[in-house]
Amino acid sequence: MNKVNKGGLEGIVAGQTRLSTVGIDGVGLTYLGYSIEDLAAHAGFEEVAYLLLYGELPKVLDLANFVRRLKERRGIPSRLKTVLEQLPASSHPMDVLRTGCSVLGTLEPEVRFADQYEAAERLLACMPSILVYWYQFQHTGLRIEVELDADSIAEHFLQSLHGKLPSELDRRAFDVSLILYAEHEFNASTFTARIVASTLSDFHSAITAGIGALRGPLHGGANEAAMELIERFQDPDAAETSLVEMLSRKEKIMGFGHRVYKQCDPRSDIIQVWSKRLCEAVGQEQLYAISERIELVMRREKKMFPNLDFYSASAFRCLGIPTPMFTPLFVLSRITGWAAHIFEQRADNRLIRPSAVYIGPITRNWLPIEQRG
Repeated sequence: MNKVNKGGLEGIVAGQTRLSTVGIDGVGLTYLGYSIEDLAAHAGFEEVAYLLLYGELPKVLDLANFVRRLKERRGIPSRLKTVLEQLPASSHPMDVLRTGCSVLGTLEPEVRFADQYEAAERLLACMPSILVYWYQFQHTGLRIEVELDADSIAEHFLQSLHGKLPSELDRRAFDVSLILYAEHEFNASTFTARIVASTLSDFHSAITAGIGALRGPLHGGANEAAMELIERFQDPDAAETSLVEMLSRKEKIMGFGHRVYKQCDPRSDIIQVWSKRLCEAVGQEQLYAISERIELVMRREKKMFPNLDFYSASAFRCLGIPTPMFTPLFVLSRITGWAAHIFEQRADNRLIRPSAVYIGPITRNWLPIEQRG
């Protein structure tokens, strides 16, 4: 009898990739050979996006042309704006991005696979516009101008959201968060996108499917859940008391542990530094202290470490970003990783179709309806 893995395919090798290594020695992460620590310290998100899409870090002219193309592609078609204006203000922003991507795929379809790089750059450029245009229209009644002359996606998003240029601290903090979220091997949403790509479906269908997978709280939604937990508490002592009680009731605490990392999530250490800087800059030291105490309790009681989502929550809060937008920020970055995996899947494609072990009833004889008791 065939052996079956009952643990969410844990430990199963499902393919090959040259894009990232996750969990080297239980802790490491690289994008095409570059450590996440080096990229977060020295690169801008656009450089990392170029690296993932085109396989090498850009030269000066390459980067300038890439940034120019992204700036030119920020606009939203009028028919897409009409759709966004019809979506309720109560919609989850992830649903808005899923719909926006699907609609754009009908208005600007990928006619040939040779167009995939243009499709990827277009989505990378305009998805922040889609998100903020919908948000501003539904919550302020404004039809904002999204074709701003910002040099980076981080600056463009924060300026569109807040109506003013961000500080350099805010811009760089958000830029780093985009780098950290950009790529992560065969995670659930990426694998979903690769499965769809393996059917030879179009680019937008694969990205839309990835967004749907990321929508779930066990994947991208953990940062929202982490913020909802943190903001329950007035101070670190209250957080510790309540958290111990929650653990005694075996409640799941989001933002801790990871399927692949065994010792720590290297991205968490990076975003934690930025969370502290941002909290201090806006007078939210208590928010950081509560987060730090929760981490201490989880390490002491459960031997669990924070993943990227946990300290991202307080960082995003200090950037003035509404909690329901936290997971969509993940999308704005991960489009690069999804796109790169779609390219890779298409380059050496075979339909992804695993087998299953049947555990249903044994063969049964048909009975006419009048004999079924």
